[in-house]
Amino acid sequence: MSREVMTYDVVIVGGGPSGLACAIRLKQIAAERHRDVSVCLIEKGADIGAHILSGAVIEPRALDELLPDWRTRGAPLDTPVRDDRFLFLTARRSVRLPTPPQMHNGGNYIASLGNLCRWLGQQAEALGVEIYAGFAGAEVLYDADGAVAGVATGDMGVDRDGKRTAAYAAGIELRARQTVFAEGCRGSLTKQLTERFRLREGVDPQVVHTVGWPPFAAAGCGDAT
Repeated sequence: MSREVMTYDVVIVGGGPSGLACAIRLKQIAAERHRDVSVCLIEKGADIGAHILSGAVIEPRALDELLPDWRTRGAPLDTPVRDDRFLFLTARRSVRLPTPPQMHNGGNYIASLGNLCRWLGQQAEALGVEIYAGFAGAEVLYDADGAVAGVATGDMGVDRDGKRTAAYAAGIELRARQTVFAEGCRGSLTKQLTERFRLREGVDPQVVHTVGWPPFAAAGCGDAT
């Protein structure tokens, strides 16, 4: 069974904060330039936000730039940070230390990332972004020159042994002029691209955790660069 092909200007893989913000900004720029840009976003979770379960402390600066009126739009940032506690832990007790300047959270908000993503998804759809939840990117598509040309979603109706059932339906090819991979640091397609194009060669590690120095790292938070 051949796969259906759908064509867009931009395909975004991943419905987290980065992918959704990218989709919104693309539509904003297109509107500013009076152009029609088709944007499709796929998300492996059954719903936008379904795979983002953690709470978070959110700095709203990027949201201020993306959607300056997010407060009147009803963004789910309702709990401002009122106090910081930076603790040094021993085997039996904790000692409160001064909070390092870089780690003050005044002006930030405590929120659910899942709720924030659901809200961002609504803003993206209102701008005309096509969002398909429940569709995971299973394969990177390449053109004749070896450049990324889009992604294909996984086949459906396949049993645990990989055999087709009566409900089998081939995946869909989503082809685009530009493909954005916003799967997160451990995305399966991103790993394939990293290996194929040697994206990590000669590049510093994404994250380095240190303890012991500077002194505040001993509290267990570490220093991430």
